[in-house]
Amino acid sequence: MATPAPDSPFALVVDDERALAAMVATYLSRAGLRTAQAHTGPEALARARADDPDVVILDLGLPGMDGVEVCRAIRTFSDCYILMLTARGDEVDRLLGLSAGADDYIVKPFSIREVVARVQAVLRRPRSGRSSGVPHSPRQLPFLIDDISIDFEGREVMRAGHSIPLTRTEFDILSALAARPGQVLTRREILDEVWNSSWVGDEHVVDVHVAHIRQKLQKRADDPRFIATIRGIGYRMARG
Repeated sequence: MATPAPDSPFALVVDDERALAAMVATYLSRAGLRTAQAHTGPEALARARADDPDVVILDLGLPGMDGVEVCRAIRTFSDCYILMLTARGDEVDRLLGLSAGADDYIVKPFSIREVVARVQAVLRRPRSGRSSGVPHSPRQLPFLIDDISIDFEGREVMRAGHSIPLTRTEFDILSALAARPGQVLTRREILDEVWNSSWVGDEHVVDVHVAHIRQKLQKRADDPRFIATIRGIGYRMARG
């Protein structure tokens, strides 16, 4: 098996099932990624701080510090992609992971090939610059609506002069909508632009991220002033 190049994307695999973590890491290495493993919450947090991974595959149930706590802590210093693993099919667990800042989730038992495909899909998304949904131009001007400014180039959202912290996925979704104010985007269109057209999974992951964006942009989550829900279809950004 070829050794991944020194500049290859780096993946941190976190699971207290050591055999499973090793298997996932092995398959990711075969796919060309550098990898490391952690098996407890505190160890995962320490490795994430030290190694600055591009993506973290994070189990929800960990000893010492659960995956939700680890995810929240990582989000205080890193915008790496986080894929949450959960052995429970309970929707509440999935929502907790996404609420903590995870970009996506995979429910156990899963195919190792599915994990590799999901990791490769998120790594095709740019770490900086505009979302794939934002029209290309020599310079994309910020989108202004009410007292909110969305800077596509600088990947920053401001409200009344104060920065609004968004995860990478939240910003990419907001950018895709703000790039087409007044136009309805279906969940599938948002997934294709933000995740990748090869992404497979529950389309309603978009709903959770949009709810988080609304909570950060506006006082009431059901306020349609910025992002309107088009029932049965998708979402629409108001015109600036």
